[in-house]
Amino acid sequence: MFKMCKVNPAYVVAFLTFLLFWFSSFEVTCGAREDKHRRESVVGGSRRQKATARQYTGSSTTATATATSTFNVLDYGAKGDGRTDDTKAFEATWAVACKVEASTVMVPSGSLDGKMIAPTSSHAWGSGILQWIEFTKLKGITIRGKGTIDGQGSVWWNHSPTTKPTALRFYGSDGVTVTGITIQNSPQTHLKFDDCTSVQVSNFVASSPGGSPNTDGIHLQNSRDVVISATSLACGHGISIGGLGKDNTKACVSNITVRDVTIQNTLTGVRIKTWQGGSGSVKQVTFSNVQVSEVETPIMIDQFYCDKGHCKNQSSAVEVSGINYVNIRGTYTVQPVHFACSDSLPCSGVSLSSIELKPVQESHHVDGPFCWEAYGDLKTTTQPPISCLETGKPSKAGTQSNSESC
Repeated sequence: MFKMCKVNPAYVVAFLTFLLFWFSSFEVTCGAREDKHRRESVVGGSRRQKATARQYTGSSTTATATATSTFNVLDYGAKGDGRTDDTKAFEATWAVACKVEASTVMVPSGSLDGKMIAPTSSHAWGSGILQWIEFTKLKGITIRGKGTIDGQGSVWWNHSPTTKPTALRFYGSDGVTVTGITIQNSPQTHLKFDDCTSVQVSNFVASSPGGSPNTDGIHLQNSRDVVISATSLACGHGISIGGLGKDNTKACVSNITVRDVTIQNTLTGVRIKTWQGGSGSVKQVTFSNVQVSEVETPIMIDQFYCDKGHCKNQSSAVEVSGINYVNIRGTYTVQPVHFACSDSLPCSGVSLSSIELKPVQESHHVDGPFCWEAYGDLKTTTQPPISCLETGKPSKAGTQSNSESC
């Protein structure tokens, strides 16, 4: 088992490779470091922690470094037997690889694809942990392989602690590629990108029980130039952009493409959510070729998001515009489309094409599409008809764009 806290770029560059190569046929290559910070581990930006408790299943192949820029964790004492805590071995490999730019840390493959298992005891985790594995301020990093990260989230779901950690988070990074891996049973979000640019996610799988709370498959915040493709999600929520604008903050999200994705047994499929009182914008977002199965609400924009009992009404809002839905098909259990947009800053440029969503059980009563202050165009007929979408652009006097602030 392995628990890792937020770390500085010099450490992160190497560590990501160690982490995922242990999944047998994993490969992670890191590019240039973006900057150098003091060497510390921080949780939530404030408190020091240290990495503890890591356990793997993997190969015991004899280790040799294949090049001066490639470092094998077995050379530094890792066992990979599923029982030994290999934290110290990974830290040692990490420290050496961090000194070499564009380095790769190798966990050798064998006949068995491995699994990284999260700790379940409160002693191993400590308190106030916001993410299990976090990588910050990297430039040019690739995670590639066939292994599994298992967050063992049922311990967290059942006991409902104040904070639940995200399984894998990237923050403030550019040129991030994640391909081939599986994350399952995360305590909260499975894969998260905050303040990142030029992100590529493909052949990714997220899996947890449908009733697991807030276990988004992929979560995006304040990021741009993102492509998510060939991905399968079966968890609490599918793909979520937001919540944006919390506590009157500015949010900037643009040029997001989601295509060739399957989503099943989730509360929502493709969702944009913003808090009242925020500023900034979400624009140029396309969801295409999305297959949903038994999803409560496949398509959602919610500009009144509130995860507390009560949130006060506020007039300012994150602007939502240029949102395209193309070829979204499958089944739903509650409502096919839900567009709840701001009274003061309505959604604009919402387009729908080739939407075919059917209730799982035709004989049962389900809600029809819902729209509030949502403007755009129906490019084709839809099933069911989404007649609630207002055509054209908002005409409200005083409506002002927030996009310039991004």
